[in-house]
Amino acid sequence: MDYVLNLFLLVFGFALLIKGADLFVDGSSSVAKLLKIPAVIIGLTIVSIGTSLPEAAVSISASIKGAYDLSIANVVGSNIFNLLSVVGVSAFICPFIVDKVIMKRDFPLSILSAVILAVMMRDRTLSVVEATILFVLFIGYILLLVRSALKNRTEGDEYKTHSPLKSIIFIIIGIVGIVAGGTLTVDAATFFARAFNMSELLIGLTIVAVGTSLPELVTSVVAAKKGESEIALGNVIGSNIFNILFILGMSGIVHPLTCDFGAVIDTILLIGMSALMFFIYKARNKVSRLVGLLGVVIYVIYVVYIILRAYEMLPF
Repeated sequence: MDYVLNLFLLVFGFALLIKGADLFVDGSSSVAKLLKIPAVIIGLTIVSIGTSLPEAAVSISASIKGAYDLSIANVVGSNIFNLLSVVGVSAFICPFIVDKVIMKRDFPLSILSAVILAVMMRDRTLSVVEATILFVLFIGYILLLVRSALKNRTEGDEYKTHSPLKSIIFIIIGIVGIVAGGTLTVDAATFFARAFNMSELLIGLTIVAVGTSLPELVTSVVAAKKGESEIALGNVIGSNIFNILFILGMSGIVHPLTCDFGAVIDTILLIGMSALMFFIYKARNKVSRLVGLLGVVIYVIYVVYIILRAYEMLPF
């Protein structure tokens, strides 16, 4: 009976994710047009923060409950999945041109955030002071985005928009659907993982990390299909910055975070993968199906690596 119930919750949760993302993208892009704010800013703020709520809930709750390894593993694992699979699947379904603003400002900041985290974790601990620094950097980044939004307000266009009230309702319902769908999907997937005797560490690195990133995946795919490529890529890059600076900042302020050496390696791998994707995107000026497929393949290799590492089949 438990298997049937969790299978139903898995399917229902994914359906909520899809519909929630659809409404969220519609409402967010409508708000951008109503306020004459570039869609890329909406993608980097409202959409990225909204789709990162599951990561925030998992990591901060884990910190409160004393599961400090899970806080860091969830964020780093989610960022790697976002970078490789979310962008990859989105591009494979609908290739898109990369936004110049993201490549010039936000993508480098995303890489810098990972570098700062790696330096802070060199002693396998994220102290309260270090976490506070991450949180202050997050506030600075948000202020930077607000300044950019005010400076680059665009003239009204002819695209159809919803009324302000309807747009807000769409965003709220979308967030509720995304968070509820993500929670149900993660819980159901974790049930099946444990039923097949997967270790807690492996669940955190794979099921939880991927599950909490499903909102980013579905939202970016929907945005790409709707032609909102700025939201698709902005969502991922914004979420990765938000995950490190805000989520780990808040989690570490609640309690100092500790991690094993594997988390440090994963963070270094995140930096390397981010740099690789950055240079590929910049050289091609777009994310093609081939580039998207490359990202997915690299992620599959990474998953194989962490599985072998989890079962101590590798020395590092």
